[in-house]
Amino acid sequence: MRRLARLAAQTPADRERYLDLLRALAILLVVLGHWMIATIYYGADRRPDGHSALPAMPWAYPLTWAAQVMPVFFLVGGYANAASLASQRARGADATGWLLGRSARLLRPTTALVLALAGSALIARLVGAEPGQVRTVVWFATVPLWFLAAYLAVVPLTPVMYALHRRFGLRVPVALVLLVALGDLGRAFGPAELALPNYLLGWLAIHQIGFAWYDARRGNCIPLHGTHPAIDGTSNRTDPAAGNRIRTRCLPMSRRAAVLMITGGLAVAVLLTGPGPYPVSMINLPGQRLDNAAPPSVALLAVATAQLGLILLLREPAERWLRRSRPWQAVIAVNAVVLTVFLWHLSAVILLVGGLDGLGLLPTPAAGTRAWFAWRLPWLLMLSVVLAVLVTIFGPVEARTGRSTASRHHSTDQPATDRQHPADRPAAGQRQPDHRQGGVDRPRGDGRPTPWWTVALAVAGYAAVVYAMAANSVAPKAAPEPLGLPVTALVAYLVGAGTLRLLRSGWGSRG
Repeated sequence: MRRLARLAAQTPADRERYLDLLRALAILLVVLGHWMIATIYYGADRRPDGHSALPAMPWAYPLTWAAQVMPVFFLVGGYANAASLASQRARGADATGWLLGRSARLLRPTTALVLALAGSALIARLVGAEPGQVRTVVWFATVPLWFLAAYLAVVPLTPVMYALHRRFGLRVPVALVLLVALGDLGRAFGPAELALPNYLLGWLAIHQIGFAWYDARRGNCIPLHGTHPAIDGTSNRTDPAAGNRIRTRCLPMSRRAAVLMITGGLAVAVLLTGPGPYPVSMINLPGQRLDNAAPPSVALLAVATAQLGLILLLREPAERWLRRSRPWQAVIAVNAVVLTVFLWHLSAVILLVGGLDGLGLLPTPAAGTRAWFAWRLPWLLMLSVVLAVLVTIFGPVEARTGRSTASRHHSTDQPATDRQHPADRPAAGQRQPDHRQGGVDRPRGDGRPTPWWTVALAVAGYAAVVYAMAANSVAPKAAPEPLGLPVTALVAYLVGAGTLRLLRSGWGSRG
């Protein structure tokens, strides 16, 4: 508690605390949503299995407009990536060094999950478990990786997409939405392959809005003619290279703009899902002709617009509330292990179901029945206990990653848990200790370009990690995989993550 109080007291006054709250709430909503809709039953082989309760409750489909929070992740990610990139460049680091630093916080907790699941699968096989059964369990535990693969595919594009944002402003997400609409036409009328880029383009559109929020907060706005004071009282800064070609690259933050986003987004979403061809549910369900989430559809982007309006409408009261110490300490605590919570919340389901089944105490009420609803509260409480144990075991991996990143970068744009206390910093005039001399974790700032082989290895390693997560997600649920994950995906992940780890340590950066 003392450390949380210290971190809360040292938070910079200009920090957008609301984004930390949104990140924490989005993760908790995903966890709660997955737990709430899970329905457990016994299959023909008398083993526990599960599926979503949503198909049995069509009345709940509109609730997915609030429960589908993936757009919030990409919105917050866009802001955070723009902020960290700007901070790194101000200290002389290049895009490769920035990418390696960003990958650490994402991949270290993920690697812990991958290794733990592969090791558990190997033990299960040694004691006689069937390969198909092992794969089914691991497949369910790694469902969170499909989202992480999408986010990891967007992150390395930040330098290029932010450059486009600085040149063309809000025209970029508009163009991306039009391309998503073109992909939807391909899904509806053919060829269906026209929609494949939507897996990237849809999330990039929302990620760009995060850039616009960051520029609005920092006053990086370019009016069509002349200058004007930026929002939040900061001075407006123009870009001589861009001139006056852009009306603005800032997100409109006014109450009026927020209301327009809510009403406009909801109106478009209702038209697209009512008389239009899109399903009401923003979560993919079996049997739907068009899916809204994978890949993102225009309907999902309309709902994301309404969500953005609501987020902006609540921003000022939320910021005032977060100025209080206790709420802010709670947000800091959750964000310290937020990725661990996300990665392990379905493993908690597996452990609880396995334990209750072993004791002969596993209830299996039908979805949507009174017994099913009555079982929700004890179900959620027991899952919370199991997840708390998992976070206690694996959370320190993420927490240490955040602290080590902060000790090297000292960025006010890092998550609150990444802030280094002034007492831990060197005194004025002293050199910051660094046991990774020459490493890319510590910006060189000497004007020398990163060696080409370092760039190539970083790109290859990052691509291998994304490929591994995507390959695992699309592999059959009951394939006879001896280690639970496809061998090629597991090897690609370990090689990719290991390469990035070596590059972060400084290997290959000496030119």
